[in-house]
Amino acid sequence: MPDELLERLRRFQEDAFPQQRSLFRHLVDEGQHPLTLFIGCSDSRLVPYLLTGAGPGELFLVRNVGAFVPPHDQSQGFHGTAAAIEFAVLNLQVRRIIVCGHSHCGAIRALYGEVPAAAQNLACWLDLGREAMLPVAEPGPEVMRRTEQRAVVLQLERLMDYPMVRERVEARALTLHGWHYVIEDGEVHVFDVGVGAFVPASRAEHAGTGPYVLGDDDSGLGASGVPLS
Repeated sequence: MPDELLERLRRFQEDAFPQQRSLFRHLVDEGQHPLTLFIGCSDSRLVPYLLTGAGPGELFLVRNVGAFVPPHDQSQGFHGTAAAIEFAVLNLQVRRIIVCGHSHCGAIRALYGEVPAAAQNLACWLDLGREAMLPVAEPGPEVMRRTEQRAVVLQLERLMDYPMVRERVEARALTLHGWHYVIEDGEVHVFDVGVGAFVPASRAEHAGTGPYVLGDDDSGLGASGVPLS
């Protein structure tokens, strides 16, 4: 029986790699300098490189269940996601952070259901999204959509508690972007703090904003107080 994974590895080395050999050589010699930290759900249907059209060296990727951001104060324990955020901002000095949730998210649905008793780590991790829940017993499609989007904004707000993130946002050296990928439509809806809602990319005026309002006088942040529709 053929080893499919081994065959794919060989195809990459023989077919795909030679086409970008010089790019990979450059990335080795000069190091990586991605401008974007992409925090996305681990769902296999979410493919950041397809959504953004990015190539090797352009995205610093973090994938986890639900695209959640743990608190900076370590109140939920140590997390690789928090370490990746610090590394991306302090070491790589990225200019953008994208938090990307999606439709039909299993993590968001699990917030309203039961987690297997053996999944102790998962149960603890899901606590990071509970503030996004709505007070309903049975979540229908609209409740799921709203919760998925509310979860994205929650993570953006949590990012602002990271001192290095807040400092760079206030200095206009870093921007935050909230995305909700609707798988069945092939379209990303971007969060617009100005209207307090997610707007389809086909009608949006920008690639999304964080949960903050920067004053024209650069005096800092104003509370967004955004109620999602």
